[in-house]
Amino acid sequence: MKQRILIVGLGLIGASMSLCIKKQHPQTVLIGWDKLETTRNIAKEKKIVDLIPADFAEGATQADLILLAVPVNAARNFLDQLEQLPVKENLLVTDVSSTKQQIVHAAQTKKFRFVGGHPMAGSHKSGVQAADSDLFENAYYIFTPVKEQSSDVALLQELFQGTRAKYVVLSAEEHDRITGMLSHLPHIIAAGLVNQADLFNQEHPRAKQLAAGGFRDITRIASSDPVMWTDILLSNKKFLLEGLTQWQQEMEQIAGWLKEDNQQEIFAFFNRAKDTRDQLPVHQHGAIPAFYDLLIDVPDVPGVIAEVTGLLGAAKLSLINLKIQETREDIIGVLQISFKNQKDLLAAQKCIETNTDYHCWTK
Repeated sequence: MKQRILIVGLGLIGASMSLCIKKQHPQTVLIGWDKLETTRNIAKEKKIVDLIPADFAEGATQADLILLAVPVNAARNFLDQLEQLPVKENLLVTDVSSTKQQIVHAAQTKKFRFVGGHPMAGSHKSGVQAADSDLFENAYYIFTPVKEQSSDVALLQELFQGTRAKYVVLSAEEHDRITGMLSHLPHIIAAGLVNQADLFNQEHPRAKQLAAGGFRDITRIASSDPVMWTDILLSNKKFLLEGLTQWQQEMEQIAGWLKEDNQQEIFAFFNRAKDTRDQLPVHQHGAIPAFYDLLIDVPDVPGVIAEVTGLLGAAKLSLINLKIQETREDIIGVLQISFKNQKDLLAAQKCIETNTDYHCWTK
């Protein structure tokens, strides 16, 4: 009998997971459910899923395995609904939520088996139309079992082989501590910088123009979905409150060094940060999605951008963003092109350097 898998939530992650499962396990029957009728219809038309049930309950009672590809609060609500349904006796449920403690705790008393999951990948695009079977390649996929569930984790790892992700098993607490430090806190800081700059811009309008360069780059993650990040912060508030307290203490310490003109401590602060960052892995998926940027020295003359994009188009390389970092008359400008993965980035660099005399480099 074919295994029947229900995917709840057919946005970027859910739809991409469906493509990955089908690619490696074409015999599975993929049932898709989403609150939006248009999304359900697109998923069926594009053959991202095989079946669309009349409602969540119908799909759940047919399923051997359920993947909840929705935010953590919605996932917890679905767990409660499952408890009231006549689901199969050996039903296994997993999720893709960005925080794990709340949902793992909620699942402990349920009648079905549950393994928490978090594929640490994303995209500048969202929705079912952005589904990508390569989205998770080389990303970390973290599993947080409720208890000793090695066989259930192994089952999910085999089922998700098509993601080509790197599997890690952590406790829910350790997951939330790590992602709180490496992802959630940086998102808060980036959003805070942008909001502070917005207030500053109201008094100094020219500042907004100057922020288009490096400031925009270091605050890229502030463009994330505010609904999702409200959900993430509230579901990981214990560790985030600890992190924010430590951050505030460090900023107060730096303020003290400034007041005292303590050159030695200020230098040590930046030197330590430089050494630490220089040792971080380059172009690997982590707690914050990597950005794959190619920088190209180009002359400020008509047709340059068309020349570069034409070469990339001929090589069938898709870019996701393009901007000029700096262009002034009679000097070299910097063209920044972003790609969705490392493979496309390196192929684009080779393509440009082979066909032009422009210098390319990556960040």
